[in-house]
Amino acid sequence: MTDYGHIDTRLEAARTRLILDKPFLGALVLRLPMVKADPDWCKTTATDARKFYYNPQYIESLNTSQLQFVLAHEALHCALSHFARRGHRVKNRWDMACDYAINPLLADDGLKPPPGSLLLQEFREMTAEEIYPCIEEHDELTPLDHHVYDADQNEGSGQQDSAGEGDSDNKSPQPKQSTPDNEQGEGGRSQQQEQTDEAQGGSLDTPQGSDDSDSQSQQGAPKPDPLSPQEVEALSTQWQQRMVGAAQQAMQAGKLGGAMARMIDFMVQPSLPWRMLLARYVTSIARDDYSYSRPSNRRGDPAIFPSLRSAQLNLAVAIDVSGSVNDREVGEFLSEINAIKSQIRSRVILMACDTALSSGCPWIYEPWEELTMPQSIKGGGGTDFAPPIEHLARADQQPDILVYFTDAHGHFPAQEPAFPVIWLVKGRGSVPWGQRIQLN
Repeated sequence: MTDYGHIDTRLEAARTRLILDKPFLGALVLRLPMVKADPDWCKTTATDARKFYYNPQYIESLNTSQLQFVLAHEALHCALSHFARRGHRVKNRWDMACDYAINPLLADDGLKPPPGSLLLQEFREMTAEEIYPCIEEHDELTPLDHHVYDADQNEGSGQQDSAGEGDSDNKSPQPKQSTPDNEQGEGGRSQQQEQTDEAQGGSLDTPQGSDDSDSQSQQGAPKPDPLSPQEVEALSTQWQQRMVGAAQQAMQAGKLGGAMARMIDFMVQPSLPWRMLLARYVTSIARDDYSYSRPSNRRGDPAIFPSLRSAQLNLAVAIDVSGSVNDREVGEFLSEINAIKSQIRSRVILMACDTALSSGCPWIYEPWEELTMPQSIKGGGGTDFAPPIEHLARADQQPDILVYFTDAHGHFPAQEPAFPVIWLVKGRGSVPWGQRIQLN
């Protein structure tokens, strides 16, 4: 039998080099104890969001830069909470999308991917959710590593679906909220974390090299069970805290790349559903109020008593038709506006724009009319957000609110208009003013 005792030394050396050269990735990798896995299930590397599992024979075939890549790859799966974001997507396609999202980041950061890694430059700086629809349903490719934090199902049922299966009753309990990493006691761990680890039968941050011999055969650690919903929630919170802490350390050292910084900024944005946020902002403007207007054709008591009345909302809707937003997404957006119209008496002014307003704009929809997208719209050029805003500013009656559906890549007016603007943004584009709501 081949002696792989030196593999631990190689992995530790690669991890140390990451800490020195790339402190953000190194700090994340430090959070994953390195465990030799049974080669029957782990052909390369794997993670369950708690540990880094490896096949010694595979590790032996990699050079130092490739070792750093696979260590950082598994750590980013955890830091980006890929184990908590799948929802009802098909597992293999989701796993591929996660690898396509991570690998360009690591390659751009100077790490060398091992042979067989899923890497396409057209997916650079895209999230796994954005990449997933681009993957063919019957694509036979598979990720190089193993994502063992959820059930290995062929159908697109996510974490919530697998939670009710019989084997979930055997999982150890997890707290619903983890203790922040900066609230630590002696030895760098909080008392709550130590109690949680004891209840789980092991630490989430057990140092590499700890004795796992009681739970592992001589061949290596068995395949871990999928995470329960409670474990997913606790680990997702904990990994986000770790990611933010690692980013702060890297920025202080001046060693955080631009792509990594943008990815972190995107991940820490509020994750409330965009439909809920959009409805909240619109209804806050159109809320009922008391009116002291004199009733018409009324005789008798001359006193005027306040009455609760609903004013009509003038809602302007602008859609970016430069080509970055597809028809399905526009349809979902208009359906949501229709749902809001059914609850609030509103008149909708619809506009479409790329570098200029589309022919026939604006289209007016009264409160009793259904909002639909005209068939004659043509777009595909650049993006300029000024035409719809300038048109509304010149109108006899300005809107109560403008909702702009876009990817936020284009020319913004220098001056913020007098009416409020909500940007419903697909992707990671930023806006100079107004309220930004994340679409995906």
